[in-house]
Amino acid sequence: MKENPIVTKSYAFTVRVVRLYQYLETENRIDVLAKQVLRSGTSVGANIEEAIAGQSTLDFIHKLSVARKEARESSFWLRLLHDTGYLKSEQFESIHKDCVELIKILNSIIITNKKKLESKSNS
Repeated sequence: MKENPIVTKSYAFTVRVVRLYQYLETENRIDVLAKQVLRSGTSVGANIEEAIAGQSTLDFIHKLSVARKEARESSFWLRLLHDTGYLKSEQFESIHKDCVELIKILNSIIITNKKKLESKSNS
């Protein structure tokens, strides 16, 4: 099976989010924010996996849109953890960069598939 870059990147991001959660828990950091970023961060990859198995192009776009929303939420929680001192700049910049990259890739895939869908309906 051919490697899918968005699946690979989202899985790697999910692993990083789980490790971040473990770090925050181990360091007796804030539990509520840690759980929020864990939920949204792990949801990104799960929704991308669901999209890959989508029943139609519309279903694919919908699931990727949910993944994008979860990635944006993850970005919010990561920024909040950084800006409130729970994440050092080095920790934040690396994982947040990955999150922003996922958002950009998801945007691109969604736009491309919407255009394909529109051109099919106009044919």
